Amino acid sequence: MAAAQGRLSDGTGGMDDAKEAGEGDRHSHNTAPPAFRAAVEALRAARLRPQIEVEQTKAPQRLAPYAYALEAAVVDGDQDLADGRLVLLHDPAGHDAWRGAFRLVTLVRAELEPEMAADPLLPDVCWSWLTGALQARGLAYGEPSGTVTRASSHYFGGLSERPAASQIEIRASWTPREGLGGVPDTAAHLASWCDLLAQVAGLPPAGPGDASVVTLPQRRDPQSR
Repeated sequence: MAAAQGRLSDGTGGMDDAKEAGEGDRHSHNTAPPAFRAAVEALRAARLRPQIEVEQTKAPQRLAPYAYALEAAVVDGDQDLADGRLVLLHDPAGHDAWRGAFRLVTLVRAELEPEMAADPLLPDVCWSWLTGALQARGLAYGEPSGTVTRASSHYFGGLSERPAASQIEIRASWTPREGLGGVPDTAAHLASWCDLLAQVAGLPPAGPGDASVVTLPQRRDPQSR
């Protein structure tokens, strides 16, 4: 398994606040609360399946006093099958909407076959993949919210030879349950998020315990790096 580090994906099309922010959180990591530092160190030390390449990226400055962000891609050879971004937010004073001091915010996206993108049940299925990934690892969480968006592109003129393309995008956030010292199990939440990425990318289950996972078929023309 690979550590939670690697290459950045292109980063286009998601979490605009994160792209506008400066490197890391708005405060020095050394002056951040111990709970936030512990949560970040757990993310950095997480061991992930080798097809997923993860690296720290710029975190949003306006969503919480402290933030840490990761960007990931599911890679097969020289092709990206899916990518996404995960942001850990922390407000030591707590946040009424979160009902906690931590919040995880995510974007996941992948290319789809047009026929699958037309399935009316696809948004509900994709949302169930997110909640199912958390539940499969026994993680407690609250206040989940998000959207599932399908988009199709058709090409004309000089691009008319390109086949139509469809994309699924999952944007979501949830409040992880805090453990000892007020620290959530961020490593396990990252692993669940990577399970979701792999599932959207159409990878086979990571292990026997995930045999019930339903995955998308392999993409016709995954994005090239």
